[in-house]
Amino acid sequence: MAPQRTRPDDDVQTPPAEVPAAFRDALAALSTVRPRPEVVMEQIPAPQRLAPFAAAIGITVSEADGEEEVELASGRFIVLFDPAGHEAWQGTTRCVGYVSAVTDSDMVDDSMFSEVAWSWLTDALADSGAAHHAIGGTITRTASTRFGEIAAPEHSVDVEIRASWTAEDVDLDRHLRAYLEVLANAAGLPPEGVHLLGAGGQSAGAGA
Repeated sequence: MAPQRTRPDDDVQTPPAEVPAAFRDALAALSTVRPRPEVVMEQIPAPQRLAPFAAAIGITVSEADGEEEVELASGRFIVLFDPAGHEAWQGTTRCVGYVSAVTDSDMVDDSMFSEVAWSWLTDALADSGAAHHAIGGTITRTASTRFGEIAAPEHSVDVEIRASWTAEDVDLDRHLRAYLEVLANAAGLPPEGVHLLGAGGQSAGAGA
């Protein structure tokens, strides 16, 4: 993944600065992550002016529906790096995650859904060993009812998860894996290696 150097002013050409070793190591760690088959990752342009150095990954989760692929969820994972440190971050490296997914309306109507969705992130970070602090974010639920000749379900509920946290080391592969776990949960994917029961009643389980 090539680092993207931000510029203080788009109209002024500034000489490229040397990429700090810590940022190079962080990007190298990200490049080792291999997502599950339903997930596609690609490098996308990083946001400008938020930090001296930045990188971003676009991610989609899809499943087969006949001969077509149906998108279940999408998101972005962004790394902001300021070698001088950032007071609001309480550190040098800020991870930013965004998830958007269509989910089960019955589940989203649950008053505890927001707390459960937030726990997806906090638990995933803890389980992956991603050392972090200064975490914050929002869970947003939007219900839609479609009328007329719109080719979409009549009722749907969209869930958005926005979060950011400060990484305490350059092992950003752990942070990205945690984020991918949140995206899989939002998309309703079963745990890796587990297959849901099919129409024929075949048993499900690891390696099935």
